[in-house]
Amino acid sequence: MIQDSFKRRLVSSLEPVLQVFCSFLILGLGSFGGPVAHIGYFQRSFVQKKQWLSDSEFSQATALCQFLPGPASSQLGMFIGYRKAGYVGALAAFIGFTLPSAALLTVLAVLENRDYQPEWVYQVIQAAKLLAVVVVADALFSMIKKSLTDKLTVCIAVLAAISVFFTNGLSGQLLPILLAAATGFLLSLMQKEPTDKTMPRSSPGKPNFVILAVFLVLLLGLPYLAVLSKEWAVFNNFYQAGSFVFGGGHVVLPLLEPLVQQWIDANTFLSAYASAQLVPGPMFTMASYLGVATLPETPVWGSVLATLAIFLPGSLLLFAFLPAWQSLLQHPRLRLSVKTITASVVGLLAAAWVDPVITSSITSGWDILVIVIGFGLLKRQLPVWCLAMIFIGYSFVI
Repeated sequence: MIQDSFKRRLVSSLEPVLQVFCSFLILGLGSFGGPVAHIGYFQRSFVQKKQWLSDSEFSQATALCQFLPGPASSQLGMFIGYRKAGYVGALAAFIGFTLPSAALLTVLAVLENRDYQPEWVYQVIQAAKLLAVVVVADALFSMIKKSLTDKLTVCIAVLAAISVFFTNGLSGQLLPILLAAATGFLLSLMQKEPTDKTMPRSSPGKPNFVILAVFLVLLLGLPYLAVLSKEWAVFNNFYQAGSFVFGGGHVVLPLLEPLVQQWIDANTFLSAYASAQLVPGPMFTMASYLGVATLPETPVWGSVLATLAIFLPGSLLLFAFLPAWQSLLQHPRLRLSVKTITASVVGLLAAAWVDPVITSSITSGWDILVIVIGFGLLKRQLPVWCLAMIFIGYSFVI
């Protein structure tokens, strides 16, 4: 009797976790199109079909994930898993959604870094580089249209893009973001705080300071451990990148490049980014590819180390601020800072689109023509995976 009762309790506790894992694994196998598309998949699957949360809860959770640094779609997935099955459910959602793309990119990286590389791998990587030009351009123009809505945001974006060409290393990416955040906050202090009595305000919540302390200890302490070994240095650099990527997705590109350039060249970096376009799931799993390239002696361990490091900060911040998320999203001071931060991110992405994406991808006039055609097809709602097949076919013909 006792054993039967224990088994029933165990099954009942594991059932929602397995539901979360299987649901996100299926999405991880077919979620092409980047973070915006992923959020659409989540909405259809978990709000409309499964009804694990309401439209209002989904919208507010999406806003929180957009506000925090880290991969927005993955953070939203972890939130959904948490709502269904607690912290174990959040972990199941992360593993299920991330595993397919991380595994595929690890295999591609191992194939590219072998002494003998099959010709077809080279052709696929070249096709992915051209695809990256199109996909980043589409993401950039979409962000420009959505985020650069006035003179302030346009100026911040332009200055952020220019700063990349006059600064070296990570400071060229972090400094514009920090300055933009400070600018937004200072401007908000000069404005009268709006009051909207029609908007219901929840009672103020407090962040989880224990989780927040873990995030800060790692952020400040890992640089000291980085001198001990290359593994610690890799973990530190990917953790730092994951701590400062606002907007997720393609925005990780300009922040990661200066952090890994001591170990890999620009061509390998772009190959990682380009390969990430060919697989479903979150863009942050390009860290799996880069982990193999930075630790070629232990490729699988390098992939796991880099992947965990880049996702960890966003996960910690999500659960640190989750208790206070409603009151945070209603604060006008923070909303203006998020607006200016987003504008600076647009400028950084524009600079990264020029170099290294374009400069390392286009080798002939035919490439330019195919890119223009591909961009037109993408704007006409051609799925990314179909466009990938077209570019792969082109790379084998030319």
